[in-house]
Amino acid sequence: MDRQRLDKWLWHARVVKARTSAAALVESGHVRINGVREKSPGHAVKPGDVITIALDRGVRLMKVVGFSERRGDATAARALYEDLQAGPK
Repeated sequence: MDRQRLDKWLWHARVVKARTSAAALVESGHVRINGVREKSPGHAVKPGDVITIALDRGVRLMKVVGFSERRGDATAARALYEDLQAGPK
């Protein structure tokens, strides 16, 4: 798998609790991909894309590094992205 729907990726990465919430977040204009606002939940993300998400408690900056077929636990979710706000590893 080299691409995945934005709403599905946000759900698998555990940014939101439900896929419908992910779709609503995107449609409301709170998500940017590589600096460009995205309003389509079906937009495909690929490895290397930088996703900026405006949430009620702040902003998250994540780099897509992988995909998952199904939603896993928090450890599996962390493997899908690199947190760009945490600094270098």
